Amino acid sequence: MTLPKNTTRKIVPLLLLFIVGCFVVFYQFLSIPKNTTFDEIEFAKLALQLGKQPYAPYSQLATGHATFYFYLILLSFKLFGVGLFALRFPAALFGILNPLVFYLLLKKMFKNYLPLLLSLIFISLRWYFNFARFGFEVTFLLFLELSSLYFMFRFLEKKKYQNLIISGIFAGLAYNSYQPGRIFILIPLLLFFSSIIKNRAILWKSAVYFLVPFFLLVLPLIIYLNIHKDTRFYQQFYPDNHEMTLEEKGQFFMRNLTSTSGIFNVNGDVNGRHNYPNKAALNPILGLMFLVGLLLAIIKIKERNNQLFLLWFFLSLAPTLVTYPWENPNMLRTFTVIPSVVYFIGLTIKQLSNISFLQKPVLKKVFLVVIVIIVSASSFYELRTYFVHQAQVFKEAFEAQRDITSYLQ
Repeated sequence: MTLPKNTTRKIVPLLLLFIVGCFVVFYQFLSIPKNTTFDEIEFAKLALQLGKQPYAPYSQLATGHATFYFYLILLSFKLFGVGLFALRFPAALFGILNPLVFYLLLKKMFKNYLPLLLSLIFISLRWYFNFARFGFEVTFLLFLELSSLYFMFRFLEKKKYQNLIISGIFAGLAYNSYQPGRIFILIPLLLFFSSIIKNRAILWKSAVYFLVPFFLLVLPLIIYLNIHKDTRFYQQFYPDNHEMTLEEKGQFFMRNLTSTSGIFNVNGDVNGRHNYPNKAALNPILGLMFLVGLLLAIIKIKERNNQLFLLWFFLSLAPTLVTYPWENPNMLRTFTVIPSVVYFIGLTIKQLSNISFLQKPVLKKVFLVVIVIIVSASSFYELRTYFVHQAQVFKEAFEAQRDITSYLQ
């Protein structure tokens, strides 16, 4: 039995991304990094504690976290047993799923080969797959955000309200995840209102389908945080420091702005768990294409997709601007900026492909081959940096050397 050609065309790219994702994420999964961090150990303790008490939307353990992701770790422990693999499996699973959702999202914006090519860039970014290989929750947050936007686009295409409900559910779950997810709601709302505002007849009716599931999901956490202070947030939020002068806060903001803007092409995160210390988050090939694409998006800001990814870009960077500067640049807190970065790279490739003298069929093929070679070289560079060089840094950055279960007794 053979599948229809259209079905094959839909399945093959997703299957390829799944295979590449499994390789990148699970290759030497428990060897690089081999040890654990004390943060991961605290996450394991938090998850196990959740299994001993009624449902709680927030826990003060591990410096304070919304609990949704940690219930997934608890489920993983129940499925695989308490251990390093189970602790890291949720991050790995969503690390593999994200490129698939990203590909489906890009299909709404780019044609031909670009969605697949950009998704392969996405999964091979060291900045991305590094966080899929140990037990932090940012890949899960990104999955929720990508899924919310994907179903919002589906609603705008087909006007089926179930897509809008699902988009609201994912946005609500993102609010219940890692802290940057609490401001993500602005992005699907921008997409929704910019697309529906002209059709006021369905505007408010449609908004209800999105906002009701969103508010139902965020309400427990909002109630909790209105009664109990989010200790993790206020420990890092220097604008709330009443002992600092306004001038000092301004200086902190400028320091953060400088370090965060340089994270892409100049100096990256110094934390050995997040990055090869001080190495720029993007390699020179992608870094140049990112800058060109960012400029193109600003120039063509009237286009809806450019507005969407520019807002997502700046919102993803915003949390680092209000945290103490000695923790910046921070590739963990800015993790959700990655889809925007890859989108801007896509704008550069699209702009190059539209150059007039490249419109001849032969030159189009030559251009595609050149782009594939460049992207392949970039991916090889990223993988080599991680598995050869950054792997050596992990020996010190992941400081807990005993078996994880010995720390949980």
